[in-house]
Formats: sequence, C-alpha cells, structure tokens
Amino acid sequence: MLRALCILVLIGVTSMIGYSQETASEYVSPSEAVPTGKAPKMQVQLLNPGEPTKQYAIIFYQGDEAFSGLLEFAQKYQVTSAHFTAIGALSGATLGWFDPQRKMYKKIPVIGQHEVIGMSGDIALYQGKPVVHTHMVVGSSDGTTLSGHVLAAYVSPTLEVMVTVDPITMQKRFDPETDLTLIDPASK
Repeated sequence: MLRALCILVLIGVTSMIGYSQETASEYVSPSEAVPTGKAPKMQVQLLNPGEPTKQYAIIFYQGDEAFSGLLEFAQKYQVTSAHFTAIGALSGATLGWFDPQRKMYKKIPVIGQHEVIGMSGDIALYQGKPVVHTHMVVGSSDGTTLSGHVLAAYVSPTLEVMVTVDPITMQKRFDPETDLTLIDPASK
C-alpha cells in the first residue's frame, strides 16, 4: 500500500513538473526583452529632412527579426515617442495573447510563410529607454489569419515599416495589476 502511494505521488510530481515546463514554454513574461542585433540587413531612410516631425521608412529584408530591429532603431535614433504601421511578409513569427490571470503572454506560433496584413504600434520611454509595443495580423495562403502582440517576426522577403516620430515624449509606467508597462499621458 505504501509503495503504491509512493508511486502515485511520484507520478503526480513528474506530471506537475512536465506540465509546468510545458506551460512555461507556452507563456512569456511581458518583461522579457528581445536582444538587438537580430536585423543586420535593416535599412533606415529619413523621408522628410528638415521637418520638425520626422518620418522614417525602415525596411527589413530576408532573415531579419523585425521586433528587435525596431528596438535597435529606437535606441540608435533616440526615439522617445513614435507610432508606426507596416506591411510585408514573414517566414515565421511568435505572437502573443495577454492572459490577465497569469500576467503573461500565451505564445501563438506562426509557422511558415505569411503575409503581414497589418502591423501597428508605438514607441515610448520606460525608465529612460525606448520600449516598442506592436501588434500584427498575418494571413496564410488559404486566407485564414492569426493576430496578436508581436514577440518575434522573421522577415521573408521584406517588411516595410513607416514610422512617425512624435514631437512630445511619451512615458510608460509599470502597472502592478497587470505586470505591464503602460503609456501614462500624465507623466512628463
């Protein structure tokens, strides 16, 4: 009897460990940063030199990871506030759906070639550093779509991002209820 109980406990512990590892890989914390340097082919062009509100075209090419490239752009060009849209295509991506119970993003894998039907987002400062927040909708060859918060997006063959840098800095603040950094219009 004791032996059977020990075996059942062991099976339960093993199952719990397996479940928690599986769950951990299905979810990602909002604070996990994407490293820069993952978009070596990225090209940036200022579209309106001399104007007070700057507009840029950021073009990503085959194999570039767009989310890290946008963060790298914001850091290099000292962007304190911006908004953007994009179209193009991807060879794969990881999108996310925010689970308020877990305070984490549930990963949505995008496998294979997809069209970027729409991507929009913003850039604001958190603790003095730029933070990129973007969502996208992608379509497959049969017309079905996937969408969500962008965690990673691998370009194939191109992604064209049009960025408008805003004249006033936007600040983010940490929201302990959600574990997210949210834009705070009252912050200066």
